[in-house]
Amino acid sequence: MAQLERNAVGLREVAFQSICCMAPAAAIAASIPFGSPLAGGALPLAVVFAFIGIFFTASSIGQLAAHIPSAGSVATYSAVGLRPWVGFLVGWAYAAVEILIVPLVMLQLGYTVAGEWNSENSSFSTGNWWIFTTLGTLLVGFLVYRGVRTSAKTGVILGAIEITVFVLFGLYLIVKAGGNNDLAVFTTKYANAEGFTGWSGVIAGSVFCLLAFAGFEAAAPLAEETENPKKNIPKAVMIATVSIGALYALTTYAAAITFGPDKFKDFAGYNNGVPWDGLAKGVGTIFWLLVLFAIINSTIANANGGANVFTRTAYAFGRAGVFPGKLAELDPKYKSPRNAVLLQLIVGLVLALGLGSKYTPQTAFGIVATGLVVAIVPVYMIANLACVGYFAKHRKDERHPLLHILVPIIGFLFLVPGFFNAAGITGVPGLKFIVALSSPLTLGAYAMGVWILLGFVALAYLNKNKPEAIKAVATIHG
Repeated sequence: MAQLERNAVGLREVAFQSICCMAPAAAIAASIPFGSPLAGGALPLAVVFAFIGIFFTASSIGQLAAHIPSAGSVATYSAVGLRPWVGFLVGWAYAAVEILIVPLVMLQLGYTVAGEWNSENSSFSTGNWWIFTTLGTLLVGFLVYRGVRTSAKTGVILGAIEITVFVLFGLYLIVKAGGNNDLAVFTTKYANAEGFTGWSGVIAGSVFCLLAFAGFEAAAPLAEETENPKKNIPKAVMIATVSIGALYALTTYAAAITFGPDKFKDFAGYNNGVPWDGLAKGVGTIFWLLVLFAIINSTIANANGGANVFTRTAYAFGRAGVFPGKLAELDPKYKSPRNAVLLQLIVGLVLALGLGSKYTPQTAFGIVATGLVVAIVPVYMIANLACVGYFAKHRKDERHPLLHILVPIIGFLFLVPGFFNAAGITGVPGLKFIVALSSPLTLGAYAMGVWILLGFVALAYLNKNKPEAIKAVATIHG
């Protein structure tokens, strides 16, 4: 079978692959502010708290990546560290997560551009969102089809732009705040949301911050195309996690002291639910345009990175024989999984345009996001367990009690509240901030639940008819 292009990218490209899949500009503007009604002015502390939890999980994945370089990434880690059938189910869920990235962020691109255009020129209808969603999806399909060199280098450029804009804007706000700077936002002093004062608010708010890190592991599926993957993939995962954690802390601090830590619990609803646009407009048109550009740029970068991950996961599973073999076919020139790229393009357009037309692009965004998060958090949880299992079974002589037992267990525990919150599972002791999912967001959770059930059906079929395919998920091709 044809192989992916070896040594096509280096540390810089794969680090930005992870960075872009976290979509930092979009996360700063959209997901993190949702924690403010719970954490209040202590949201910067909630960001740090979430970072610590994700850091542990990133460490676990990095430890596995150093020994298991594979396009199957978390699926292969779980297959080797736990059981092949566990790896199959992880890969089944992970493929669904990553194929949803493109329609998710392209919906955001569509309604953001159409909405801002309409606000400046009312004759342009917000109903034209589908134009930008379609164009963005086609652009991403083109970049990914052109091979990992093109798509990864594009990710470096786009990722650098969004980081630069928000670092400069954050620093500007901090300097402008002058005497209003207050490091007490990194304590519980301003955790003043009603019913969530003190650490209860910080922990509740950290759940939304936790989800802003999703995608930190996205360097791993490029292992077979990366120079010295056993060294560069773990580095890339940790560099991306730490650097974006620092960016989130910087920007959330800047927002808190600018808006006012005492009233920061109202930040998420500021400026009709787009608070960072409001902060930027308050400074001047130039910053508003830069922030808007960074958010749009972030959606393209995120879709590009997500498409890379899905196509490599589909390639690895096609190669193993658990997905159709056609998904493992490579373009002879660009060495990209051409049929997987085509599948990504079709599914992305159908979901985005179909759900966006039936509901609204904003509601469709929520439906897709719900399905995505319900699956990705358990994938991370199992990756932590795989780290424990791998070093217990295969690397006993290298096993370290801190790195390979304690750290993964803490990482697992940090993710538990995130899963219950994403799934809308209420009544869990100590997690009273969780609310049940409302319709039609429940469609995302139900659809993902059906997909996982189908995974068990597929597993039973393969175990009976192609048991060697399940075992192949644990094969390391790096």
